[in-house]
Amino acid sequence: MAKIIGPGSLNVDITGYAPHLPVGGETTKGTTLRFSPGGKGSNQMTAAHRAGADVRLIGRRGNDVLGDILQRFYADEGMSEQYIASPDGEETGSALIEIDERDAQNRIIVIPAANGRVDRAAVLAAEAEFASADAVLTQLETTVEAVIAAKELAKKYGKPFILNPAPFIEIDKKVFDGVDYVTPNETEAEEFTGIKVDTVEDCKKAARVFFDMGVKNVIITLGVRGAFFSDGRTELLIPALKMKAVETTGAGDAFNGGFATAIGEGLDVETALKFATCTSAISVTRLGAAQSMPQRTEILALLQEKFGIQL
Repeated sequence: MAKIIGPGSLNVDITGYAPHLPVGGETTKGTTLRFSPGGKGSNQMTAAHRAGADVRLIGRRGNDVLGDILQRFYADEGMSEQYIASPDGEETGSALIEIDERDAQNRIIVIPAANGRVDRAAVLAAEAEFASADAVLTQLETTVEAVIAAKELAKKYGKPFILNPAPFIEIDKKVFDGVDYVTPNETEAEEFTGIKVDTVEDCKKAARVFFDMGVKNVIITLGVRGAFFSDGRTELLIPALKMKAVETTGAGDAFNGGFATAIGEGLDVETALKFATCTSAISVTRLGAAQSMPQRTEILALLQEKFGIQL
């Protein structure tokens, strides 16, 4: 069993579903409202946990009704809250999500709240866990100082460091120096590199910019077109799997959690990408973010069916 650790965001998603999304000034009658665990950090660690990893999420939540939802979820999942604190006076992070029922596309507003308290000290307090981890996974929904601290500890203990640079924020490009795997989607890749990503050739150009920043391996997720990988020598394009999508909110998080698990298990990068692709593909067939993450048995079955790989 791989052990995955990293600082990450914890939110409760407040999701509304409607036959179509409103334009400015329009009111649309919706069909369903759901409250569910979310946040990129929480989603990705949930994906890793269900994919078979032992996870340690470093995060913050409030002592409020939304925090209670998260607490119950982690207890039901059997996920450790050892490094999840509840600072006095803080409110739990949230995301307001609108889902278009026609094509499962979404619009999201994230309210960070307590996630802004995930800092360098919070990461350093978990240093012993980094020493025994198999991979480190983080995003950009907490603080940049937490990301840097996690990268430093990953380097100190020789662990692969995976950065999902989402959502896009203005940061010093030095943050990318030494990152083992960077995993933007095509929009984030464009925002960080200045290269508009429409084709595989564009992916190669964007990857070269990341290499210049000090990144070792680049993975650009391309939605229905699959995932592009380059280490500067080898390039791969892993095709997406055709599934009946009902909600795409957690697809990227599923991919990252699955990829971290596979890398933590010591799988080669091509197999890890296919494992991540299967994780993501199953997630879009279900409602919700964290709840949509598949179990390991489901991932392995799809991996064998679609790619002929048996683990």
